[in-house]
Parts: sequence; C-alpha cells; structure tokens
Amino acid sequence: MDERSEDREHRRDRDPEGAPGDVTSGDVDELTATAVGRVSEALEKVERARGVLHEWHQLIGAADAKLAEGVRLLRSRGHTEAADGLERELLGRNVLPGRWTFQTLEEFDDGYWSLFRELERLLRDELLGGRRHVHEARMKARERSEDSAGNPLPGFECGPEELP
Repeated sequence: MDERSEDREHRRDRDPEGAPGDVTSGDVDELTATAVGRVSEALEKVERARGVLHEWHQLIGAADAKLAEGVRLLRSRGHTEAADGLERELLGRNVLPGRWTFQTLEEFDDGYWSLFRELERLLRDELLGGRRHVHEARMKARERSEDSAGNPLPGFECGPEELP
C-alpha cells in the first residue's frame, strides 16, 4: 500500500471532526447516515422517474399533435374515411383508462411523489437535524487529499469556506 492509500485508510477510520451541526461531525452514527442516505438516493431515483414521466407526457402530446396534422392532411387529399377513423378511434384518446397524461402526472405528483418527499424530509429532520447528504459529505471529507499539515490540497476543499 502506498503512502497516499495508507493516509486515506487512516482518514476512513477516524471519526470526522467538525463544529456542531457540521455534516461531517460525529453526532450521527455512520450507519444511520448511510441508511438515510439510501432513502435520499431512492428519492433521487423517483425524481428521475418523475422527469421521465414528464417526458412521456410531452412526447404523447407531441405525437397527438402530429397525428392531428396527419388527419388534416389525409382529409385534404380526399382520404376522408381514413381521417375519420383515426380521428374517431385515436386522436385525443385517453392513454390510460379515464386519463390523459397530465392527469397521470397530477396523480403521481399529488400522491406517491409528494409523500416520498415529505417522508424523506421528516426522516432527515428527525435523524440528521434536517441536514442533507451527510453520508456524501463524510465520504468527501474522508477521501480528500491533504498536505503534510493536514490542510486540503487545492481542489479537495470540503466547502467554499476552505477556499484560499
């Protein structure tokens, strides 16, 4: 093991020090910080899924607009029966029983997404004093490179307050 690896192992073993309320302080045990971090990670995945849901909503809306254009063009070329069939069977149709995409988004936002966000925030408030990303902040503090006096090397500061 080289000197840098040994130093990093030493930093992993020590309790992060800091002012009370600092995300790297030892007032929360590591497994609790990790557990809350996993819940926050799960919420981040749900946030990404919500973005995909918004993309789905916009893509379906754009497809419906293109379909309407195709129906108009078919009708303008005398293909009335085909245009009528598409308009009657597909144009403006619910994508799910009783719902357009905006209704699905609203139900998701008002239900699962809002509840998940609220419960994750309450968990952080209760176990981490409301602090976010405690696990990641501790990892950042453990993995930074320092000079011989224990000061962070440039680019390894824990936050803007450590910048020269």
